[in-house]
Amino acid sequence: MKQCTHAGALPRPEPGPQSETCLECLAEGTNPVQLRLCLTCGHVACCDSSPSQHATKHHKDTGHPVMQTFEPGEDWRWCFVDHVLV
Repeated sequence: MKQCTHAGALPRPEPGPQSETCLECLAEGTNPVQLRLCLTCGHVACCDSSPSQHATKHHKDTGHPVMQTFEPGEDWRWCFVDHVLV
């Protein structure tokens, strides 16, 4: 079973969210479907079900590997590099 090789390198403590919503969607006048939190820098962005897929774009632009859901009642993480739940 493939495992994430990046979770151990995340900053401690993990960063808090820089915003409460996807600021890119806000600037574009669109609505995020769900939100994701970058565990490297705290950037909040929309999921891949959203039209602009800003969380994936953030990963591609920065190389930050792991994000966490930023939805109430959910508790999971995804590694963009290893393509696995963390």
